[in-house]
Amino acid sequence: MTAAPARLEPRWPAMLALLAVGGLRLALPESLSLGPAWLLIAVVMALLAPIAWARWQHHDLLNQILGYVVSAIVTLDMIWSLGLLVAALPSTKLSPQTLLRSAAALWIVNILVFASWYWRLDAGGPRARELRGVHTDGAFLFPQMTLDQQAKRAMGEQCWSPGFVDYLFLAFNTSTAFSPTDCPVLSRWAKVLMMIQALISFATVALLAARAVNIL
Repeated sequence: MTAAPARLEPRWPAMLALLAVGGLRLALPESLSLGPAWLLIAVVMALLAPIAWARWQHHDLLNQILGYVVSAIVTLDMIWSLGLLVAALPSTKLSPQTLLRSAAALWIVNILVFASWYWRLDAGGPRARELRGVHTDGAFLFPQMTLDQQAKRAMGEQCWSPGFVDYLFLAFNTSTAFSPTDCPVLSRWAKVLMMIQALISFATVALLAARAVNIL
């Protein structure tokens, strides 16, 4: 266990994003889901409870491991559903409305899932960033990291550290503009993840939505 720093990063945005992933799965037809539609959100909720407890008790390693587990589960579920949706394109079993709804849900899930990964992996994860107090090095070069100390003090950002919303914005840009737009990517693992996210977004928007509109 480690003593908690004075400034703690709120975890509720990341937890809310995972719950949203489970909720969006309810928008998919059963043919595109692995198990019942409610299964994913039930698993996410079951894992978020011990994650919150580990966070409260400062069991950092347990919190980190459970965070990786829940992120891996939602990632595998998204890839499975996307694969089934692509496989269903040649047939006419799914209505155009269902295809559009499923494509939109998976597009949003893609953003939330990869935002969670960026948040969990960058600079050792949220706990490591908390313990450092100020973010000066990581896989992404955020604009605040390029300011000099005088500018940071003037803006009240001398102890700035990225939160989940910063990584959500990064993931949103990757899925819409297929690039990070506001911050360069420095780490190889981050570049690989962003390429995978952009590829999934392209497949979802360009292939699935186009197919649905074509058969309207």
